[in-house]
Amino acid sequence: MTTPAEDEDRATLEAARWLVALEEAPDDPALKARIAAWRAASPANELAWTNTSDIYDAIAAASPAQLAAGTAGMSRRRVYAGALGLALAACLAFAFGPDLVVRLRADQVTSVAETRAIGLDDGSTVQLGPESAIEVAYAGDDRRVRLLKGEAFFKVTPDPKRPFSVVAGDIQTTVLGTSFNVRIMAAGAEVSVRTGRVRVDNAISWPPVAVHLDPGSWTHVASNGKVERGVVPPEEVAPWLRGQIVARDRPMADVVDELRRYTPGLIVIADSVLRGRRVTGVYNLSDPVAALRAIVGTHGGSVREVSPWLLVAF
Repeated sequence: MTTPAEDEDRATLEAARWLVALEEAPDDPALKARIAAWRAASPANELAWTNTSDIYDAIAAASPAQLAAGTAGMSRRRVYAGALGLALAACLAFAFGPDLVVRLRADQVTSVAETRAIGLDDGSTVQLGPESAIEVAYAGDDRRVRLLKGEAFFKVTPDPKRPFSVVAGDIQTTVLGTSFNVRIMAAGAEVSVRTGRVRVDNAISWPPVAVHLDPGSWTHVASNGKVERGVVPPEEVAPWLRGQIVARDRPMADVVDELRRYTPGLIVIADSVLRGRRVTGVYNLSDPVAALRAIVGTHGGSVREVSPWLLVAF
C-alpha cells in the first residue's frame, strides 16, 4: 500500500510524462482522450497535471522576446523544447526532494533556511548551513567529518596529535586548529579560511594538487579538476553566518544556486544567457525573493512568482 506522499510523487512523474507526449503530438485526439481519462482517475492526478502545466506555462512564457527571436519557421514543439525540459526537471526535483541516500548516511541534516550549531566530542564546533548534511567519523587519532551536502563552517579545537579533516566530494581539507568554511556546489567544492591555515588536497587532479590557504584565502576545485584561488577580507568568509550572500564577479547561476537553499520551492532561471551573467553585490537572505529580484535585476531581469513553490527568473 502506497503512502499519500508516494502517490503524489507518482502522479507528478506521470503528469510530466503526459506533458512530454502532448508536446510531441499536440493534435492527437486519442492521446488527449487518454490524458483526460488519467486526469479524471483521481484528485491527485488532476492536481499534479495542474501544477506541472503551470510550471511549464510559466517557464515557456517567461521571456517572450527571447522565444520570438530567431524562431521563424520553427514548430511550437521546437521553440518550447528548452522550456519543457526545464519544467520536467523542476517537476521531478520538486517531487523527489532531497537525496534519500544522503539523509540515511548523515549524522546531522538541516532543512530549507535552517541552520544548526553542532558541538563535536573534541570541543570543535560546526555551524551547518541550510539544506546541508554531515557525517562525523571520529576514530582514535583521526578526526574526520564528511560534508555530504550544502555548506558548513568549522571552528576546530587545536590538537597537534589529532589532525582534523573535512572531506567534501573529491577534496579533503586538513587542519590542526583553525576556522574555515566548506561548501559543495553543483560543479565542485569551495574552501575558505577565516583564521589559521589549512591544506586542501585535490584527489581528482593528476598529479595530485595540495593547496595551502591562509586567512582570507579561498580555493574552488571544479569537478573536472580545475583549481581557482582568490583572497577576500577574512571577516567576509562565510557571510551566510550573518545572513548574507556576498558575490564578487560570480556567475548568476552559482549565486542563485546558493539562494535556493533558503527558499521552500523551486527557482528556475529560464534565460540561458541570464544564467551566465556575472554578479557582484551583497544580498540579504532574510528575504530570498527580494534577493533574487536584486540579483537578476542587475542585468535587467525580472522574477515571476508563479506560486509560493515556484519562482521563475527571466
